[in-house]
Amino acid sequence: MGEWEPTWSTRAAEEAEAVAAIPCSGHGRAYLDGLILKDMNKSRCECNSCYAGSDCSQFLSDCPANADGGDPYFMEPFWMQHAASSAILVSGWHRMSYSYSDGSVISQLLVEYIKKVHGIVGNAITEGKYIVFGSGSTQLLNAAVYALSPDPSMSPAKVVATAPYYPLYREQTQFFNSRDFSYEGDTSLWKNNTNSSFRFIEFVTSPNNPDGKLNKGILKGSDVKTIYDRAYYWPHFTAIPSPADDDLMLFSISKLTGHAGSRFGWAIIKDEAVYQKMMIYLRLSAMGVSRDVQLRVLKLLDVATEGDGKEIFQFTYSTMRDRWIRLKQIIYKSKRFSLQKLSPQYCTFFKRVRDPSPAYAWLKCERQQDMNCYETLKAAGIIGRKGSNFSADERYVRLSLIKSQDDFEILTNKLRSLVAKEWESNPASI
Repeated sequence: MGEWEPTWSTRAAEEAEAVAAIPCSGHGRAYLDGLILKDMNKSRCECNSCYAGSDCSQFLSDCPANADGGDPYFMEPFWMQHAASSAILVSGWHRMSYSYSDGSVISQLLVEYIKKVHGIVGNAITEGKYIVFGSGSTQLLNAAVYALSPDPSMSPAKVVATAPYYPLYREQTQFFNSRDFSYEGDTSLWKNNTNSSFRFIEFVTSPNNPDGKLNKGILKGSDVKTIYDRAYYWPHFTAIPSPADDDLMLFSISKLTGHAGSRFGWAIIKDEAVYQKMMIYLRLSAMGVSRDVQLRVLKLLDVATEGDGKEIFQFTYSTMRDRWIRLKQIIYKSKRFSLQKLSPQYCTFFKRVRDPSPAYAWLKCERQQDMNCYETLKAAGIIGRKGSNFSADERYVRLSLIKSQDDFEILTNKLRSLVAKEWESNPASI
């Protein structure tokens, strides 16, 4: 038998290679879905923030630093280093059915890989639990609220979270405006009122978005159900003191591998009844997650778990730790601004005490006149996310540290200039 040669896949591979070879001056990226298929020479570069031109070589010096949003581009260099092993080529007839051959909308092989990566990291117990997929953790948030809500004949569940918290908990609950649940504000308002006939659903983000703290649930009692958003509970963002064993935990591929655009998340659930209700929600809302997405995530996790499964986390932790150290060195020279306090902690994954490496800086304006920190930074050419978005004081702003290296360099340069002006205006007070 002669040596095998590719046939139908050749053109697809050529297109992908041609687009990947476009350099965009190192300040942008060309993508396959930006390719004019009849002429591979007409693919265009999509430039990073503050860069322009056909090849992204023009730096816009008056451009503000965009530290808003949570696009995890800091992981892009890792995937460029693993271009061959992480690539997939999908045939035109791949998974055309609504379901897999077993009638499920969930790839059981992908379930096994999810269990494998949790086993390697030691951040969640999966044994004896149920796993469901969603379009990012976004879809799973409301699916979880629906599944934990009481029977419609009872009073609506009261959904709460502790400030500062991820605003989507409030926004999504209010948007769906269900008769089964309603958003009822900060957890502290209900701390002493859980011995009632009401069902409480508490969102707990650990590590927290925006400040990176390892939060725990506050409300107690038989009528309290807790949703643990563990999207950032990975070694590149926090120490892993022990595997989480919560009743309902949410994770996302966006914060594990950086592929936010793939829109894939999963929930790990103890109770079968809750699992069944979440499955009903997900079937009725979307008939499950795209089979193409599940294939891509399977490939990504295959790369992430290669060898001892530590390479991706060593790369990403090193990047985030170095960014946090650089940021602290700038802000610690200031009396006008401060950062959240995070301490070194023992990590069972790295088997040592490790430095903090949060996804976001939770920056506070300390001066009395800087009551609106967002506007203070904006005037200095820095765009963050308002503290009020997280139900916190306007003296706080969230700055993203997980974007591209270009974004981070522009941010630190702007902050350095801002702190330097503080020195110049009153050097004796520094």
